[in-house]
Amino acid sequence: MELGDYTRILRKRWWIIIAAVALTAGSALGFSKLQHPEYTSTAEIVIEPARPDWGLAQSAKMLLRTYMTLADSYSWAQQVIDELQLPMTPEQLRGAARFAAEDDRMVIKLEIEAYDGDQANDIARTWGTLLIQWRDQQNQLQNKEDRVYASLRDQPRYVQSWPKTRVVTAAGGIFGLVIAGVVIFFLEWLEAGIIRTPRDLEQQLGLTVVGAIPSGE
Repeated sequence: MELGDYTRILRKRWWIIIAAVALTAGSALGFSKLQHPEYTSTAEIVIEPARPDWGLAQSAKMLLRTYMTLADSYSWAQQVIDELQLPMTPEQLRGAARFAAEDDRMVIKLEIEAYDGDQANDIARTWGTLLIQWRDQQNQLQNKEDRVYASLRDQPRYVQSWPKTRVVTAAGGIFGLVIAGVVIFFLEWLEAGIIRTPRDLEQQLGLTVVGAIPSGE
């Protein structure tokens, strides 16, 4: 197809594109508005050796995942539930929590998902505090120069993680474009064999039109 063909199709079928995009994007927006908001709170616990010694730093880095594994346990989840009086089981709380050990930054990252942003912050803060307290207890058994400290980098903050209205609406609009393209292609395919203009005749038969008989009124 030539550029002129595409221009002709757009001029003729533009309303299909507008209708399809408006319908799908509007439906996606409505779907987003009906969803119950979900929030994710993030806490970062910094692990810091007591002295800038390469050997101690490497040991702390190797133990970073051990600290994470210890924190991501049913017993610690139960402690958080008891502390905050949460109406859930340790299994449910662990299902809403994600831990990650980032050894390049010496950080244990904790993410909590909940329908209440403030509650998510409380859970993340309490869970992080448990890790800090545990490290403090362990440090009492070590010489000061061999200790590894844990601390909250910042107070946990939540963001809305679902629904992401803009993303969902944009995806709906793109889906509408795809639908419009399929519909237009089908309509053009149905009309491909219909001859309306001398140019259509030339394209269909490969002949040059030299004249035409005007249609009578």
